[in-house]
Amino acid sequence: MSVCAVLTDIEGTTTPIAFVHSVLFPYAREALPQFLRDHAGDPEVKAQINEIAHMTPGRDPLSVLLGWMDIDAKITPLKSLQGMIWRTGYERGELVSTIYEDVAPSLRAWHASGLKLAIYSSGSIEAQKLLFGHTAFGDLTPLFSGFFDTTSGLKRERASYARIAEAWELAPEGVLFLSDIGAELDAAREAGMRTAQLLRPQDNTVASPGHPGFVDFNAVGEHFSLPCLAS
Repeated sequence: MSVCAVLTDIEGTTTPIAFVHSVLFPYAREALPQFLRDHAGDPEVKAQINEIAHMTPGRDPLSVLLGWMDIDAKITPLKSLQGMIWRTGYERGELVSTIYEDVAPSLRAWHASGLKLAIYSSGSIEAQKLLFGHTAFGDLTPLFSGFFDTTSGLKRERASYARIAEAWELAPEGVLFLSDIGAELDAAREAGMRTAQLLRPQDNTVASPGHPGFVDFNAVGEHFSLPCLAS
């Protein structure tokens, strides 16, 4: 079976880890208290606050969120609220996404040749679209036919990748998953997907056994003869 779809992680794969941890996370943390005060009546914000109250009865939502931020918890209400805050930052021009220089040209070439593309990140779908919609290389969101986050399941669980393939209406064997994290690649492989690990020197990624490693998207494309991989 040929592989004609690429599912990619963001942090450490398309985007330097430093951008997420040194730019996006601090921006959201500083803005969070005022954001909650200003948007307390917004339905989408109220829905996330209600979910936090359900998860942590009797606790102050702001304290819960700050605690989750401290440990970079992959929890949907936190990720959703961070995405809402980043939306404001992007709209104001205070944020511009950093992606590796090899990513945009590769994605455009793969898309132009018929390869399906999608994102799977612990960041919310809202945050994903904002990140790829506000890059120095322009708006890349039209290149993607799917965006998946923790509502599809945790990234280190096999079932999550099976759900994504089903939602994308593709056999898992038809998908190549790109990530810097070995445990995520293991889960994707268990679901039947092909895998490739990005070993970005800037991010000091540790190579994982059982997955081919590449320094950039150009090397991935050359190795697998993208856009379509022969079985």
